[in-house]
Amino acid sequence: MRVLALDSSGLVASVAIVENSGGENSLLAEYTVNYKKTHSQTLLPMLDEIVKMTESSLETIDAVAVAAGPGSFTGLRIGSATAKGLGLALDRPLVAVPTLDALACNLYGTEKLICPLMDARRNQVYTGIYEFCQGRLEKLMEPAAADIAEVAEQLCRLKRDVIFLGDGVPVYRHRLTEILLAELSREGKKHFYAPAHLSRQRAGSVGMLALAYIREGKTETAAEYRPDYFRLSQAERERAEKEREQKERCE
Repeated sequence: MRVLALDSSGLVASVAIVENSGGENSLLAEYTVNYKKTHSQTLLPMLDEIVKMTESSLETIDAVAVAAGPGSFTGLRIGSATAKGLGLALDRPLVAVPTLDALACNLYGTEKLICPLMDARRNQVYTGIYEFCQGRLEKLMEPAAADIAEVAEQLCRLKRDVIFLGDGVPVYRHRLTEILLAELSREGKKHFYAPAHLSRQRAGSVGMLALAYIREGKTETAAEYRPDYFRLSQAERERAEKEREQKERCE
């Protein structure tokens, strides 16, 4: 089983090829860029490069995995269009992997709670709370868009060591430290921040989760796939607001 994985849900663009052979999972290639270029400029050239470097053919791919959201509206649409195009062209199934689940998997095996934070703007983060139980990722708080104070409050109630990662960390680190340093220290617990090489989206994590999803039958056709935005885009919010105001004037 060989899977091509894509993640363009945030600032990072990442492409990977993973496979399961003889019951062993392996990461054949991963190309990740965190630089000031749009995903429309980087994703396909990166895909082309890892195919060449691994002397692979896209025909050998058994499924296409994609970070399904939440995340950047534009990034998710680019990833979705790329994955759907590949799935349709190759007649392969798609595997939708929640972005926050894949981020949490960057810290596989830790005994601490894992709290990925993606900057959702408007004073919110996309987040969830996870832990590993016997090697399996479990959710203690379902992924959602939330205020950072709500997240900190939930973590204080759990009274456990926690490690944060994601592009929301530099935005909210100071505020988190203020809240958690006081609250968790009373319980003898600490909070940590993941190192840079583990703190952003990686297509390798998307691909590894996808291998597990495939075993569980969690695939869909390219035509069926839709990204999960978690909330309306700014343009959709503005249109809804205008429609509401127009309706009120008519009444």
